[in-house]
Amino acid sequence: QLQLVESGGGLVQPGGSLTLACVASGFNLDEYVIGWFRQAPGKGREGVGCISSEGGNTRYEGSAKGRFTISRDSAKNTVYLQMNLLTPEDTGRYFCGGEESIGPACYMDILAGLTDGVWGQGTQVTVSS
Repeated sequence: QLQLVESGGGLVQPGGSLTLACVASGFNLDEYVIGWFRQAPGKGREGVGCISSEGGNTRYEGSAKGRFTISRDSAKNTVYLQMNLLTPEDTGRYFCGGEESIGPACYMDILAGLTDGVWGQGTQVTVSS
């Protein structure tokens, strides 16, 4: 069974940092392009960023640029989302997902439109004082 499980969410003060993990089971995550998305209460899903299968190349969307970093740990079959300088606008449920795709690039519009692939259930991040 292919599965992604996110963890690391929680309550953090504005200006703080948090690192989320996306752990894969049942498949080799290195063969998958993975994206991180978030959804705030009452809002639609928003892309955060993605990482390619080859080379670990990344792309970031909007306010994630310059503050968030996506990385891989092949030994742990895990993709991470490190988030710095968090603001209340970063509050939401964060989830990872992707598809098997061998290549040096990732594209958020393709990931956002996936009708299959593998998706996690998400982890809640709340930024509040």
